[in-house]
Amino acid sequence: MSGAEEAGGGGPAAGPAGSVPAGVGAGVGAGPGAAAGPAAAAALGEAAGPGLPDEAGLAGARQLQEAAGDPDAPPKKRLRAAEAAEAAAAAAAAGSGKLEERLYSVLCCTVCLDLPKASVYQCTNGHLMCAGCFIHLLADARLKEEQATCPNCRCEISKSLCCRNLAVEKAVSELPSECGFCLCQFPRSILERHQKEECQDRVTQCKYKRIGCPWHGPFHELTVHEAACAHPTKTGNELMEILDEMDQSHRKEMQLYNSIFSLLSFEKIGYTEVQFRPYRTDDFITRLYYETPRFTVLNQTWVLKARVNDSERNPNLSCKRTLSFQLLLKSKVTAPLECSFLLLKGPYDDVKISPVIYHFVFTNESNETDYVPLPIVDSVECNKLLAAKNINLRLFLFQIQK
Repeated sequence: MSGAEEAGGGGPAAGPAGSVPAGVGAGVGAGPGAAAGPAAAAALGEAAGPGLPDEAGLAGARQLQEAAGDPDAPPKKRLRAAEAAEAAAAAAAAGSGKLEERLYSVLCCTVCLDLPKASVYQCTNGHLMCAGCFIHLLADARLKEEQATCPNCRCEISKSLCCRNLAVEKAVSELPSECGFCLCQFPRSILERHQKEECQDRVTQCKYKRIGCPWHGPFHELTVHEAACAHPTKTGNELMEILDEMDQSHRKEMQLYNSIFSLLSFEKIGYTEVQFRPYRTDDFITRLYYETPRFTVLNQTWVLKARVNDSERNPNLSCKRTLSFQLLLKSKVTAPLECSFLLLKGPYDDVKISPVIYHFVFTNESNETDYVPLPIVDSVECNKLLAAKNINLRLFLFQIQK
């Protein structure tokens, strides 16, 4: 056990019983070094009594200073660590400061140094990670063919080894946060509702935006604007130009769904659940790719392959991540086989995929499609797929009859 942890272990016992708030004890009592180790002891030590020496607080400040000086850390993290180190050192030296400010360093994510907004995961030693950073660590480890580890204690982490810390999630939801519009303080649990429905300074749009009004402004000015808005008095010809533009964007959205409905009327339709499994290439610098076992649809044998960032050399160094896939026909055909196909999420996954229909004519000489994008919404959804042990999707195949 390090000196900082020994100092942290004595922090709570120094004060009288009951001097530590119950919410704090629940939030940081998940095990040895729970929450953020020395920083947790710092907050508890200060809460126990202002007159006690706060060695744990100084140790937490030193830990943040080390993170700020780490050359391998991202610039944004080094900046946050430097600011947090200065604040922690000042609070530890002065022995004062608001409780919520001290709890910030205790309950923040050990990767991004920000308070978690949703789920909070912890390693076997109790170090906290927000859901986004936890998934990102697992995805990075998959890309580098390494075992994912906690950035603090280097113990192994995975979805089976790590668990959520509900006490910390509840504690974070009660901490005050500033509204981005009116700059007032609200508990995080009600901040989203306040910003969407209650804040008088929230940005809103004119009710005549459907006929072209571009106004954006604070909610308390909405009534005055709508009373003076000139768009309701526009002529029919002026409104027709605006409505034509809206109709064009609406047609593009409807075209996809109409295509899907027309495909559902085909005589030969097949679908199956496919499971992409991770593999590595035999190159000197191995690359991650995915491949499914052989499966049968429409009386033919098929295989799906997928790759990350189009086989970019070091995809783990890129924040933007994409997946592309390829459909291969493994059986022989006597005549060209024209098909439409699309991939959707599996029945038990929560990944967001926008449906896109692809077409290809398979022959014995041309039996594999080009790599086409898997239409994932963003890089966060891609990290969810990479962090999973396998990728489970659903393939639809439509044979076009001539």
